[in-house]
Amino acid sequence: MNTSQLDELFSWFDRYVEPFLATDDEGAKNIQLKIVHTRKVCEVMALLAEGEQLPENDARLAAAIALLHDVGRFPQYRRWRTFRDSESDNHARLAVDVIREENLLDGIAPPEQLLIEEAVRFHNLLVPPVTFKSPTRQYIDLIRDADKLDIWRVFVELLALPPEERASAATLGLPELPGTVSERCIAALASGSIVPLDTVTCVNDFKLLLISWIYDLTSATSRRILGERGYIPVLAASLPERPDIQDAVARALDRLSA
Repeated sequence: MNTSQLDELFSWFDRYVEPFLATDDEGAKNIQLKIVHTRKVCEVMALLAEGEQLPENDARLAAAIALLHDVGRFPQYRRWRTFRDSESDNHARLAVDVIREENLLDGIAPPEQLLIEEAVRFHNLLVPPVTFKSPTRQYIDLIRDADKLDIWRVFVELLALPPEERASAATLGLPELPGTVSERCIAALASGSIVPLDTVTCVNDFKLLLISWIYDLTSATSRRILGERGYIPVLAASLPERPDIQDAVARALDRLSA
């Protein structure tokens, strides 16, 4: 992929998302959330590419993946008014549909097209597939890390807002239940596992899920960025003050220095 091809993808993205903003105020707020998220993931991806010392062409491919990873969110929200895949459709699969419908990768070498599509397709899985067609898992790992690093930002900034100003779809429609936490979610985090989304029943559970993502980061650069940005202590501070939660969070934070 050359620089002009990457520049054209960025220009296409701006043109593509603009019509989705032509909706009611709540819908526009949720669409804008994903536009900003995409741009921030691109910024994080640039930091990862630098930290992992990627060659220039690899860095361009990583940037394209960051730009395209969530393009399925826009038709998803327009049709179903939610970002919850279980109540609509897999947004990663929808993203690949958009990439193909818009012929975005025409002119790019077929092996690079495969790398981009597979990284987009697998970026949101709880566990990536053991086998895939791409010759490397590098880009799948990069986008999964970059995506998480910005989702942490999104949620921390959301918590700082009054409830009436929050983008409603960002919390997947989960109820705010102060003081309520699922024992299954605490147990998963304490065991060093990713909290399964299907065990999440409220916003506090979702915070535990976000904290558990520490165990899925794949690079030292990602762990360094997360530690520098301080997202996890902010999320933890908003949880009920329970020794078992505090111990589980402390164990997760220890992973950042591993």
